[in-house]
Amino acid sequence: MRFIPQPLRRLLASEQAGSALLIAATCLALIIANSGFAAHYHALWQTHVLGLSLGEWVNDGLMAIFFLLIGLELKRELYVGELSTRNNALLPTIAAIGGMLLPALIFWQLNQGTAFQAGVGIPMATDIVFALGVLSVLGSRVPVSLKVFLMAFAVIDDLGAAILIAVFYTDAVSWLHLAAALTVLASLFALNRLQVVSVVPYALGGGLMWWLTLKSGVHPTLAGIALAFAIPFARQGHTSLSHRLEHFLQPPVAMLILPVFAFANTGLALAPEALQALCSHSNSLGIIAGLLIGKPLGITLAVCCAVWAGLCVLPSPLRWAHILGAGMLGGVGFTMSIFIANLAFAGQAELIQLSKMAILSGSLLSGLAGWAWLRATLADKPAT
Repeated sequence: MRFIPQPLRRLLASEQAGSALLIAATCLALIIANSGFAAHYHALWQTHVLGLSLGEWVNDGLMAIFFLLIGLELKRELYVGELSTRNNALLPTIAAIGGMLLPALIFWQLNQGTAFQAGVGIPMATDIVFALGVLSVLGSRVPVSLKVFLMAFAVIDDLGAAILIAVFYTDAVSWLHLAAALTVLASLFALNRLQVVSVVPYALGGGLMWWLTLKSGVHPTLAGIALAFAIPFARQGHTSLSHRLEHFLQPPVAMLILPVFAFANTGLALAPEALQALCSHSNSLGIIAGLLIGKPLGITLAVCCAVWAGLCVLPSPLRWAHILGAGMLGGVGFTMSIFIANLAFAGQAELIQLSKMAILSGSLLSGLAGWAWLRATLADKPAT
C-alpha cells in the first residue's frame, strides 16, 4: 500500500468507497441481466474451474476471506475493543439479539408451514459495509459512540449469521473430513501457542482447512472465522500478525471481494411477473418486513428493555432517536442476506431470485429511512 498516494489511500479505506463500489456492481449486474448479454452473464458464473463453478469460487472461496476478516475484527473487539468489557459488550450484544429475533419472528409468522420457511435467517443479517457507508454520508454530525454501537452490533450480527449457517444450513456431514478440518485447526492453535508468527503456515493450514470443510458438507466460509481465532494476537501495539492481516485484508475485501460477490449474485431479471410476485409473495413480504420493520423495532425494543432493567446505559451522547436510526441501518441486509438466501433455497433459482429482489428492496428502503431519520435527528454541530 506504500506506493499508493495518501489521498487515494484514505479514499480506499473509507466506507463511502466500499459502498459506492457495491452499488455500482449491483447496478451493472442488473443492467447486464436485463440486456441481450444476460445469457452470457449467467453462463459465466456456471463456468467450471478446478472442480468448482466461478459462482461457487466467489460464494465459497472469496467469501471465506470476508469471513476471515469478520473473525479478525471480532477478535480485536473482544480483546481490546468495544466488546472487551462486560458493560461495553452488553448493549450491542442485546441489540444484535433483538435485531435477529424479531425479523425472524416476522418472517416465520408469514411463512410458517410453507415451503419458504427455510428463509427465516435471511432478514436477520446486517451488511456492515453498507450500513457504515450510509452513516458516513452524514459526516461529522455522527457521534463516535453511534458509529461504534452500529459497528459492534453488526459484527455480533454477522457472528450470529455464521452460527445460523453452521447449525441450520448444513445438510449431510462427512464426519471424516470435518474431523480432519478440526485437526488442522487444532494444529494452528498449537502454532499460536508456540508463538509462530509467520503468515505462511497459517495461510497453508487455512487453505487446507477450507478444502476439508468444503468436502465435509459444512459451509467452507466458516473456516475463515475459525482461522481468525487461531492467528496470533497481541493486546499491545499493532504489530501482531492478526493486526497486520486485518489491516491488509480490509481494502481488497471492501474494494474487490464484496463488489465481485454483489456482481455475481444480483443479476436479476426484472420481469413484470417477478415484480408482481415481490409485492404479493409471503417470502418476499417476510424479508422486506423483517428488514424494514423487524430490524429497527427489534434493536430498539431490546435496548429499551436492557436499559429499563438496569443491565446497561446509553453511552453519551446517544439518544433514543439515534438507537432507532441505527436500527434502521441494521435493516440493510444485502451481502449477508443474499449469502443466506443462496443457502436457504439452494437449487431453487426462481425463489432465490425473488428473495434477492426482496433483499435489495428491503435494504434500499432501510438505508434511505435510516439516512433520512438520522439526518433529521442528529445535531448540526460536529460530533465528539
